[in-house]
Amino acid sequence: MRNRGSVVLVENQKVGLIKRVRGDSVYYVFPGGGIEDGETPQEAAKREAQEELGVTVNINECIAEVEFNGTQYFFLAEIITGNFGTGNGEEYTDFNRKRGTYLPLWIEINQLSSIDVKPKEVAIKIQALFN
Repeated sequence: MRNRGSVVLVENQKVGLIKRVRGDSVYYVFPGGGIEDGETPQEAAKREAQEELGVTVNINECIAEVEFNGTQYFFLAEIITGNFGTGNGEEYTDFNRKRGTYLPLWIEINQLSSIDVKPKEVAIKIQALFN
């Protein structure tokens, strides 16, 4: 079990997600990852946004905590600098990981209910907050 910090980026009625393809599975996740020793959930979310998306973010309020293999924290965030989709974390550079593909993209908020977003309860919350 490992606690995780994730960012929820919303711009122009779209949310920033990572499209994951692993074997026959296609699903979408919020950018984020494990909290390292000595790191707060907010710091982890900020670091992961830089690694996975190539952006520096301002972390705002926590909109959800989900229990799944530890506690997952989801923070509303806003991009300060950088270009979305230019991350260079190990997801993109370590081809020996064999954990599928990662593709950062913007998805219309009103489409969240028609795709497989994990965790679903956070996608539902975003739709409620922004529609």
